[in-house]
Amino acid sequence: MEKDISTEEKIKNAARKVFHEKGYGQARTRDIAEEAGINLALLNYYFRSKEKLFDIIMKESLQEMFGLIVNLVNAEDINLSDKIDMIVARYIDSISKNPNLPLFVLSEIQANPHKIIENVGLKGKSIANNFLFKQIQEQIDKKGIKGVTPLQIFINIVSMSIFPIVGKPLLMNLHAPFGEKEYEIFIEERKALIPQWIKMMLQIDE
Repeated sequence: MEKDISTEEKIKNAARKVFHEKGYGQARTRDIAEEAGINLALLNYYFRSKEKLFDIIMKESLQEMFGLIVNLVNAEDINLSDKIDMIVARYIDSISKNPNLPLFVLSEIQANPHKIIENVGLKGKSIANNFLFKQIQEQIDKKGIKGVTPLQIFINIVSMSIFPIVGKPLLMNLHAPFGEKEYEIFIEERKALIPQWIKMMLQIDE
């Protein structure tokens, strides 16, 4: 029997949806087969175990989440101010389309950090070795800013961009009345506000 690429992709797409919604522990191969519209035997033929399929989806999910900005943070022809604008916009636009992605990645890493970090090839690697961190450090040194590091700035950019998206259900209930239209306006406002806040912290002159 020859494996069909379209069937394999159908299974992976179904697995991505189920894993992102339920996590590894709650997801069953039967759930994935049903989502893909195939029988369990066919799923097992393509992917021998839930663990193997999960490892593939986790690796792709990490690449999706962090790959959004890999080329951008290392671009030497984009100034720091523009780079901050672009990172915020890219994260907000992309995560808005898949709000389960960051929750899935973070919860699974928290549950089993060593296994996941090793399996996706992140062991021994540092996020600090990129051109964005160099640009931020140069700005910190130029302005003589105390108590601020590139890592603190980077984490602020990412968390301020992502949290209002993954926390949408909480926000919608705590800030009533807050419908879809108001939420969309709120998120669009943050695209402008987050870069402003970060640039104020770094004393970037526009």
